Amino acid sequence: MKRIVLALLCAACMSSMEAKSLVAYFSATGTTKAAAEKLAKQHDALLWEIEPAQPYTAADLDWRNDKSRSSLEMKTPDERPTIKQCTDITPYDTIYVGFPIWWGICPRIINSWVDNNLPQLEEKTLIPFATSGGSGICEAEAYLKQTYPTLNWQKGKLMNKR
Repeated sequence: MKRIVLALLCAACMSSMEAKSLVAYFSATGTTKAAAEKLAKQHDALLWEIEPAQPYTAADLDWRNDKSRSSLEMKTPDERPTIKQCTDITPYDTIYVGFPIWWGICPRIINSWVDNNLPQLEEKTLIPFATSGGSGICEAEAYLKQTYPTLNWQKGKLMNKR
């Protein structure tokens, strides 16, 4: 009986010592969602969508219109769109943060999510990933590191379909 209890305790300790991962992502059109699902499956991670309280419409996403919602948000560095709901990030050691590239960097809703989760993020390893129609991820990585210098940002990955 003692051996069984000891074995169960050891198994419980081992599983609690395993690193846990979260894939938190924002996707305006579904492209980043597909990349996030793939990444979550590869890393056996929980998938969490960062959703705006007010969903983006096609008109909101029209980057050619200087007065569209996305254009106005990106022109205002302090803009923080309201998030629909947050998740508890406490159990996770590694968090993959996904987004489409907007104006060379992450959309402001990613700032909203990071701001809402400070200071808990200071204890985490953060790995950005992005999708883009033509830009790379380097500028977005530099922006995140500069904006949140106390966070442990690792090298990111561009996850376009190819």
